Amino acid sequence: MHWLNKEEGFETINKLGSKREPFLFLISYDKTKIFAQPLSDLDENILYKLEDWRNYPVKKREKDFTFSKTPIDFSTYKKAMEKIVEEIRSGNTYLLNLTFETPVESSFSLEEIFRYSRAKFKLYFKDEFICFSPERFVEITGDTIATYPMKGTIDANLPNAKEQILNNKKEMAEHIMIVDLMRNDLGIIASDVQVEKFRYIDKIKAGKKELLQVSSKITAQLAQNWRDTIGTLLDQLTPAGSITGTPKKSTTQIIDRVENYKRGFYTGIFGIFDGKDLRSGVMIRFIEKKNGTLLYKSGGGITIDSTAKSEYEELIDKIYLPF
Repeated sequence: MHWLNKEEGFETINKLGSKREPFLFLISYDKTKIFAQPLSDLDENILYKLEDWRNYPVKKREKDFTFSKTPIDFSTYKKAMEKIVEEIRSGNTYLLNLTFETPVESSFSLEEIFRYSRAKFKLYFKDEFICFSPERFVEITGDTIATYPMKGTIDANLPNAKEQILNNKKEMAEHIMIVDLMRNDLGIIASDVQVEKFRYIDKIKAGKKELLQVSSKITAQLAQNWRDTIGTLLDQLTPAGSITGTPKKSTTQIIDRVENYKRGFYTGIFGIFDGKDLRSGVMIRFIEKKNGTLLYKSGGGITIDSTAKSEYEELIDKIYLPF
């Protein structure tokens, strides 16, 4: 597989957009690997869904499956989190999204997991990795760009779960920081930035559990010629603030030092330009096949008010199949 590097990738996206050619794009977390291919020539072993845009038929699950996970131990997680908290105390970051990879096993193949998963944004890429993400990155309709940062997760079955998550000071602070970061990011490329909806709730099926997740909607106005520079715009907006933290530059440097693996396409973005409008998702809820082993990547935001036990439980809660 020949990936485009950063310069080649964003230039290819610019060219496809300027020709108004519908295409699929993938951008890795660190932007060192980019994929961009016209939909008219898309490889058969790439499947996608972005809300009601999809290239495969719906298939109902008719058989049982097994799924097991082997998360890192709590002490390992706690040591990494303590390094993050020390960086926060030193003023180098205020919020950092700490992630780990977890070996998982399932009787289903990657493609079967993809087909049966229920999610707004899904991708199956050549039996190498899949994602079934609840999180939009940006969508562009007409000349309006919107982003939907998602921060804050709670088990929906807990008593007064909605009130708990909305009134939690740590979760509130985390969400405000990401909304502020994304407002600033949109302000770099667009005008008239507005927070249209602040901290609304989505319910997400997480295996046997249901989760509540908190999102906001931020909009701005692009120049009318934005389709000629889609690659440049995506370069300026990535990596997504919701999966790095703030301030973005120093926080990503800390992530590189503390996390014990390379994220790859996990927490990158993928999307479709249909010749007129654009939709994209953040590649979370992500499973990668590596040397025959399935690795599920997950994490959560760390702030000065975080507790290791609750953050560790959130990391594990996010390892599920959304059937």
